[in-house]
Amino acid sequence: ALPESEVFEITDFTTASEWERFISKVEEVLNDWKLIGIASGKPLGKGVYTTDAWEEKSDEISFADFKFSVTHHYLVQESSDKDGKEELIEDALPVSMQDLLCMNNDFPPRAHCLVRWYGLREFVVIAPAANNDAVLSESKCNLLLSSISVALGNTVRTDFEMVHLRKVPNQYTHLSGLLDIFKSKTGCPLTPLPPVSISIRLTYVLQDWQQYFWPQQPPDIDALVGGEVGGVEFGKLPFGACEDPISELHLATTWPHLTEGIIVDNDVYSDLDPIQAPQWSVRVRKADNPQCLLGDFITEFFKLCRRKESTEEILGRSTFEDDGKEAADITHALSKLTEPAPVPIHKLSVTNMVHSAKKKIRKHRGVDESPLNNEVLNTILLYLFPDAADKSSDGSEARPGTSTGNNPPPENEDSNLYTQFKSAPSDSLSYKLALCLCMVNFYHGGVKGVAHLWQEFVLEMRYRWENNYLVPGLANGAPDLRCCLLHQKLQMLNCCIERKKARDEGKKSISSDRSPGDTGKAIGHSGGDSQNDTDKEKGEVGRSWESWSDSEEEFFECLSDTEELKGNGQESGKKSGSKETPNLKPEGRLHQHGNLTLLHPGEPLYVPVTQEPGPMTEDLLEEQSEVLAKLGTSAEGAHLRARMQSACLLSDMESFKAANPGCCLEDFVRWYSPRDYVEEEVVDEKGNVVLKGELSARMKIPSNMWVEAWETAKPIPARRQRRLFDDTREAEKVLHYLAVQKPADLARHLLPCVIHAAVLKVKEEETLEDIASVKKIIKQIIILSSKILRFPNPEDKKLEEIIAQIMSVEATIARARSLKAKFGIEKHDQEEERDDLERFVNCLLEQPEVSVVGAGRGPAGSIIHKLFMNAQRVATTTPLDEELKRSGSSDERRLNSGAVADFPPAAGREVILRTTVPRPASYSKPLPQRMYSVLTKEDFRLAGAFSSDTTFF
Repeated sequence: ALPESEVFEITDFTTASEWERFISKVEEVLNDWKLIGIASGKPLGKGVYTTDAWEEKSDEISFADFKFSVTHHYLVQESSDKDGKEELIEDALPVSMQDLLCMNNDFPPRAHCLVRWYGLREFVVIAPAANNDAVLSESKCNLLLSSISVALGNTVRTDFEMVHLRKVPNQYTHLSGLLDIFKSKTGCPLTPLPPVSISIRLTYVLQDWQQYFWPQQPPDIDALVGGEVGGVEFGKLPFGACEDPISELHLATTWPHLTEGIIVDNDVYSDLDPIQAPQWSVRVRKADNPQCLLGDFITEFFKLCRRKESTEEILGRSTFEDDGKEAADITHALSKLTEPAPVPIHKLSVTNMVHSAKKKIRKHRGVDESPLNNEVLNTILLYLFPDAADKSSDGSEARPGTSTGNNPPPENEDSNLYTQFKSAPSDSLSYKLALCLCMVNFYHGGVKGVAHLWQEFVLEMRYRWENNYLVPGLANGAPDLRCCLLHQKLQMLNCCIERKKARDEGKKSISSDRSPGDTGKAIGHSGGDSQNDTDKEKGEVGRSWESWSDSEEEFFECLSDTEELKGNGQESGKKSGSKETPNLKPEGRLHQHGNLTLLHPGEPLYVPVTQEPGPMTEDLLEEQSEVLAKLGTSAEGAHLRARMQSACLLSDMESFKAANPGCCLEDFVRWYSPRDYVEEEVVDEKGNVVLKGELSARMKIPSNMWVEAWETAKPIPARRQRRLFDDTREAEKVLHYLAVQKPADLARHLLPCVIHAAVLKVKEEETLEDIASVKKIIKQIIILSSKILRFPNPEDKKLEEIIAQIMSVEATIARARSLKAKFGIEKHDQEEERDDLERFVNCLLEQPEVSVVGAGRGPAGSIIHKLFMNAQRVATTTPLDEELKRSGSSDERRLNSGAVADFPPAAGREVILRTTVPRPASYSKPLPQRMYSVLTKEDFRLAGAFSSDTTFF
């Protein structure tokens, strides 16, 4: 081995250093973005920095192992001619330097800080990639700047410099001091000095609205007058902000084009009177998350969805416990249904029954402990069940056909909103219940009040079922699958009540027409007179007498009918199908079917009274489809599935046989499915053209379900068949489903109704204000809600998003009303002036800053002037000298004297100074110089862009 002193080393100076690699990467990124070279650009129009779109693109580079992000910010402009670079004037300035002198976009209200400080339309920022990293040492900063200089290699350069101070030096609080520092910084060797262009903006802040009371008073929670609770009528949602949603008004007074020497502004005297400023612009500062009633209502209701307790846990177990028989009347529904003697309570009104139930429930709980007091509960129940007050003394009721809502019919667009939201019609019981629960949750005991009201509601549902009172506020017919599940359940209960009611009325009419000796035969003989039979059967569609009975007499009567029927069936079984016994009398005829006659006996074909298929809610349909799917695809499974689905077909066949003795399957098919009976013209033996018919091919398939069902069907009229729809069982299922709902389940069911109501409310309020941006957001809310609420169990985050949008709309409308009140729009007699002010207010809501037409002398300007004057008068009641001592600066004391006393001291002073001078030597190229200054109470910043010609330096 060689000794250490003889180790031979070669240093390769051709390899790139980390610094050179970094420079290369910067050049590469700038070349990729096509930023190398002088770009062409037209002078920018006024205000484009605010109105036009800004975009950015980023890349990442590293210096050794230190990562930097490179971001290109640029104003999106119309694409210019690509060959424009060739047409550029020789020695033209880069676009960024031209922008330093452009005065069209001074003081942009909303822009990147570098745009505000330097007026650039396009710039690249190189910064440490990690947020917690920073280039702090001066040597590293210089290294970075050197890298960029080498990468760009331009002949002209602009240095962007910044001074940021917490305490303001006194000489920089006025224009003359700023001019001194600007001139010393540019260091122009020429005499006389080129003129300096000046732009000044003073901003005044109005915070004191004492002379204007906020019009929205918080609701009086104790108020309960004429159906009004909490200052809001039941069925109506509250609206508006409880506090002023506009916290500050900022007035910017601007002198856009001044030259040095035209005005005086020093530490002794100032010509800058805001009233004389040629340009005024206003922006409003909105209160952060103002408390709004509608938003609070929905948010509190939504919080219920996260509660875990059951109604029993909330109200206490003693609610459902009682040693006596009274509690059994409420809780043991099935035992009550099977009591031999009916309970004589049909003469009681619904509210009386509910109050009696309440007394029983409160035996273990004092009246004072109940979350809802009687007065509030009465009001809610009468609002939900208006028919309770209309009951006549004999217990009968006049129930409206579809709904009992007092609201006028909504517009077409709003009327089908419930189908998009899967909620419920706006005049339905479910919708009203949702609004009542929302109000009870907010004003009357929160979750306890909700549990109490729901318990009363369930008791009312059971009472109505037991006493054949239809539930108001629900459309007739089967459950509407476009509505929420709870609404479907209530509709299902109504279907059950309708069936039970019709069946009970049918039994009463039969028992009243029957003599004591006719027992067991009255029903059998009722088919003799077809007209009477038709009228009777019309009211008996889908009713089964043998599966529901309140008395032993009727129960045995049905048994005797069944025995008679069995006898008939045995007799008919001994004879051929075409020659059925004439002793079997037709039963359950509805009406004659045109001119059709039976094929074999030749008698008229009658349409039978049939059972209606059982209505189903979406959860039952889902269960049924799961059961059918589980049967599989085997032949046995398919057969079983067909049998399960043919219950309705079998029932109709039995009704048809009872109405048409001696009929055959072909007769049934001609009525039930005419397309499956094929007729064609044939020539008979005598040469006459006659129609000959036969069953279709699918009806002739061996083991056809229709043939099997026809063979097993017996001639039984609909009223004596087993019920396809067991209303007793289905009603008990619904009542049990309602009873076990927790407040959280209830809130989930009814949240679509609450959102639906909130959307209708904001639409109604918006029409009064006519704000374009709000209209657009409401449309977005409807689209978003339609997507989210259509499916079961939507995510909480998505629901919160809908609620947040509704709250933002409410706040915007409240802001519009606040501004209209402050500007006194309603008080203006001249329509043209009022319209101008309304447009001005709407622009304030939608734009970051709005110019005041006519500045301080226009209609809006004079109102703003008065607002500041009134605020100043209020301020003078406090010791003004102390206020000035606290604010401190001589500038503020100076501005508070003379005519400017109408305004408070300026909260912000912005000054832009511009000139074009040769730097660094007198023979250098004249280049733009710019300095921006901003002064507030707690902040002072100088941002300078000083250009120099580096050709010989």
